[in-house]
Amino acid sequence: MINTLRDIWTVFSIEVRRVFGDRMVLLIFFLAPILYPVIFCYLYHNENVENMAVAVVDESRSADSKRFIHKLDATPELTVAYRCSNLGEAHQLMNDHEVRSIFYFPKDFSSRLAEMRTARVIVFSDMSSFYFYKAALTGGNAVLIDEMHTIELQRYEQAGLTDEEAIIQMQPVVMENTTLFNPTGGYGSFFLPCLMILVLHQTIFLGICILTGDANENRKSLRLIPSHLRRKSIQRVTVGRALCYLLIYVPLCILDLWFIPRWFHLPQLGNLYTILIFCLPFLLAVIFFGMTVGNLVVRQKISPMLCFVFFSLMLFFVSGMVWPQESMPRFWYHFSYLFPSTPGVQGFVKIASMGAPLSEVRNDYMALWLQAAVYFSASTLILSAKLFLRRRKNIIIHNLRQRRQMYLEAQYKR
Repeated sequence: MINTLRDIWTVFSIEVRRVFGDRMVLLIFFLAPILYPVIFCYLYHNENVENMAVAVVDESRSADSKRFIHKLDATPELTVAYRCSNLGEAHQLMNDHEVRSIFYFPKDFSSRLAEMRTARVIVFSDMSSFYFYKAALTGGNAVLIDEMHTIELQRYEQAGLTDEEAIIQMQPVVMENTTLFNPTGGYGSFFLPCLMILVLHQTIFLGICILTGDANENRKSLRLIPSHLRRKSIQRVTVGRALCYLLIYVPLCILDLWFIPRWFHLPQLGNLYTILIFCLPFLLAVIFFGMTVGNLVVRQKISPMLCFVFFSLMLFFVSGMVWPQESMPRFWYHFSYLFPSTPGVQGFVKIASMGAPLSEVRNDYMALWLQAAVYFSASTLILSAKLFLRRRKNIIIHNLRQRRQMYLEAQYKR
């Protein structure tokens, strides 16, 4: 046991010196996991657009359209900044970014309502930002629903019903809408928990692959392993290196997954203990995954940058946040679980945003432990195979040199 701990400590010390001796890895390990979450949280801190300027083109010029416009101006999302005489004038305002949406009322708006036909309100929205579209849609829908109730109430009253009877006919069951887990309906509260996990995943993966690529490029991967560990106990090398990365990222996990969300007032229903327990297999799975990919395919220090670009968007799309996992093709659903980010995102969102205890994310938790075990075995086997092939190559080179020396000596004697 003492020898095992001593060997692990030796490998751990070597890996710490490698990490702190590489400026690129220092930036990736320490700056990126802090800078990216802070920047994204700051950008999406105001989760909803308020008082967005809109233009109104009212060709109906009726009491119904004026009432609709008055309600639009009263919503917290929209402000009627311009009343235009035609669509060309409104489109010019949108092209100049003076307004972000246009509400157009056709000439037959009021007459259709009087004839009990469907009236139309046409909305043009600036799609340069999702927030503009959401504000126009939210404010417009709120006014539309209220107007529907007003028109329905008027028609019941015209049919001879009292106000109370009309209200009962219009809404026999009172419905109360309560938004769970994301009370503001904001994009940041939905998107940022997923982003936090992906930032941790990608920075660990990229940093480990850069260290592996640097060692392979400079032909020093064998020298970094103590000589007495090259023929046996390779798993101690894997454990020692993993311990180095784990101790670096545990404080970063606390910062990214606990303090930063609370600092920016994001929904955070999970407790710190549950988050840390869940993150332990996640970090180990990502570390061993990075070691496996690094030992298997990375040959140069710059190569992991290509892997980073290739994996980042793909991991975001297959994580289940952009598109529900239930609606994914079976191939992509199973393929996504090759990466620790998928169960990591699914489990963390349930813990942080929904307040789920560890028992309710058991499947994701066990999937991470399974990934950690599989990738630990794979990284150890690949490293053992590389060392074996390197030894065989050195033996062959040594034998060739001996034969050449013997041949030269024989020639000299002649």
